[in-house]
Amino acid sequence: MRVLGVTVRATTPLGGGAARADLADGRIVVVKGVKATAEAAGLRWLRVPGGPPVPKVLDVDPERLVTEFVPAGAPDAGAAAALGSRLARMHAAGAGAFGAAPPDGPAAAWIGQAPMRNEPSPSWPEWYAADRVLPYLRTASDAGDLTSGEAAIVEVVCARLPALAGPPEPPARLHGDLWSGNVLWAPGEAWLIDPAAHGGHRETDLAMLALFGCPHLDAVLDAYDETAPLADGWRERVPLHQLFPLLVHVVLFGRGYAARAVAAARAALRGG
Repeated sequence: MRVLGVTVRATTPLGGGAARADLADGRIVVVKGVKATAEAAGLRWLRVPGGPPVPKVLDVDPERLVTEFVPAGAPDAGAAAALGSRLARMHAAGAGAFGAAPPDGPAAAWIGQAPMRNEPSPSWPEWYAADRVLPYLRTASDAGDLTSGEAAIVEVVCARLPALAGPPEPPARLHGDLWSGNVLWAPGEAWLIDPAAHGGHRETDLAMLALFGCPHLDAVLDAYDETAPLADGWRERVPLHQLFPLLVHVVLFGRGYAARAVAAARAALRGG
């Protein structure tokens, strides 16, 4: 096997379809065989001055993505605070529209192993309902993983989204799948990996960080808010922004996530 024109001496699985590849010339790279085009476009787009570090794209074709290897470290509060400030700068770099794909990125993209479509829209509430919540709600309902009563609660959220969304915000440059597993703690700093990048609401990335727990999350959020103050009521809107990834989990993993998705929908309605 050859990568970047060099013989691969050894490979080590990293999970998620990725592998570490040790090359004969001494370089170490990461090779992924899935979602290559969309992920490469997202990684390039997220590299902004003052933003979080993301792996460089070294090579890409429709079947394979090669990126730089980032050595693992341990989380610490200083790196978390830096991540918060850097996320604010990345978001502020903006996007052409809500739902816009990265330049050269395909409209047909992915979040985890679930298909995700990126189509530009002028309004976040309408776009979030039509292109993020409802497609996964329908898929989960059709599979029998949400009851009609549970689905109805989510549909109420979609109907009320203009009132639940909070103050208008410009489209932010989102990682798009920023759960804690996609934050790589390298020595002294936190990197972002495996994006599902698109234009969206900046509160969505922050809500995803909180979804399954993130080391030193308070330090991340405090530094973010100091760099780019969040709108009043953002904490109450966290469940609204978590509704989309939770429905994705219902689609991917079944009814075990249904109760949590419905609880997020109920909390979103209370928060509004």
